[in-house]
Amino acid sequence: MDFGLVLQTDPPGSAVVGLMRRAERNGFRYGWTFDSAVLWQEPFVIYSRILEHTRKLVVGPMVTNPGTRTWEVTASTFATLNDMYGNRTVCGIGRGDSAMRVAGRKPNTLARLGEAIDVIRDLAEGREATVDGSPVRIPWVRDGHLPVWMAAYGPKALALAGQKADGFILQLADPFLTEWMVKAVRQAAADAGRDPSSVTICVAAPAYVGDDLAHAREQCRWFGGMVGNHVADLVARYGEHSGLVPEALTDYIKAREGYDYSHHGRADNPSTAFVPDEIVDRFCLLGPPSAHIERLKALRALGVDQFAVYAMHDAREQVIDAYGAEIIPALTQPPSR
Repeated sequence: MDFGLVLQTDPPGSAVVGLMRRAERNGFRYGWTFDSAVLWQEPFVIYSRILEHTRKLVVGPMVTNPGTRTWEVTASTFATLNDMYGNRTVCGIGRGDSAMRVAGRKPNTLARLGEAIDVIRDLAEGREATVDGSPVRIPWVRDGHLPVWMAAYGPKALALAGQKADGFILQLADPFLTEWMVKAVRQAAADAGRDPSSVTICVAAPAYVGDDLAHAREQCRWFGGMVGNHVADLVARYGEHSGLVPEALTDYIKAREGYDYSHHGRADNPSTAFVPDEIVDRFCLLGPPSAHIERLKALRALGVDQFAVYAMHDAREQVIDAYGAEIIPALTQPPSR
């Protein structure tokens, strides 16, 4: 199992670079950031510094979207980083939540997202693609490689991920829901004539290492609120008891009354009081290292290839170091005979 670190690009950017360097020293192979131009600093500028100051770390957004930048700009930006640092980027992409809504726009349609996945990958790898009806190719790309991983929850989005994406990003760490969604993605890949095992599975969620569960829950409760934005969209689209989305995912948002994006992804988010402890425990990894190892082994058995740690809490360095000292070795080293 691979491991990633997910950060917001809060200023100063040098702090983000420092944490990513720390993560690489501790055995993390991926460095992810949020991508929301109004709320945080521009991630692609910071990626260049991260790549310069690390040796092998692969970087990318979790997640960008097709509406913030034009597709040729997104592709060219990835291709430039790859040309400079040797194909060490990955494009996480979704419909767009905070990036679109904070700017007064609606999230992108799945049709637009599916088209963007193909165009961005083709352009970044040097192939011709059609952009707004015109053929476009980036002539200077040589030996470019850009995996595109799609974030999804609902049945149509899961199907699209299986049909088109190189990887699937699931932003929660509940084994029951993970199993359901991974099966949906793999089946969609098979139905599309693809090798289901070729789709990389990435689970991303907050991780907090320690014995004070009450404090850990308060530091990670924001995540249930963030996921709740996507769940509310699913309920609006499919209905509350449609049978198309597991009620284990949708039931907890009944008391949700809105969301304040000015606190998006932060431990002090006041819009997350509706999130019960049970959801925090299911969606996040909390407790001593042994509890993290047990959950991660269960996720690995379900086909998860990477766990990406959301580190938006008061113990970022401690979690990075604890994962490097005890948790990553337990999931990456072969068992002793």
